[in-house]
Amino acid sequence: MEGDSVTLNTNVTEIREDEDIRWTFGAENYLLAKIKKKKQLFSTYDGPDGRFRDRLKLDDQTGSLTITNTTTEHTGVYQLLITTAGKASTTFNVSVYARLPVPIIISNSSQCSSSSSSNCSLVCSSVLNVEYQDKNTYSCVLNNPISNQTTH
Repeated sequence: MEGDSVTLNTNVTEIREDEDIRWTFGAENYLLAKIKKKKQLFSTYDGPDGRFRDRLKLDDQTGSLTITNTTTEHTGVYQLLITTAGKASTTFNVSVYARLPVPIIISNSSQCSSSSSSNCSLVCSSVLNVEYQDKNTYSCVLNNPISNQTTH
């Protein structure tokens, strides 16, 4: 959810002296962070368009990467590469969803009354459809895969 933090874990309890760690983002493999343990080098980068500026925290013991105050621009594929004698690579798919506003129901109230049989139209802001509940009751539901907002 936008504004939350996400931590991408290396599942390493402590980086060994001979290990190097690289975190990249997207199909272009933009460098986000790197650790060269032997040289005691721990660096984070803003990304080419600055979308990660002041948002990356690198755990210097485990190599895990935390992205703070996420936005939908942080949705994508992250890759962890740990280099020792060989190479181990792990891919993370991150989805960040926008926070949902509470939908607003707007009616042409001059034509709507409980005793009137005239047509009455309802418009639900930010929502594609209005659901009929029961007699003269409607609801607007705005949702994404992790949350929803409803107005009756």
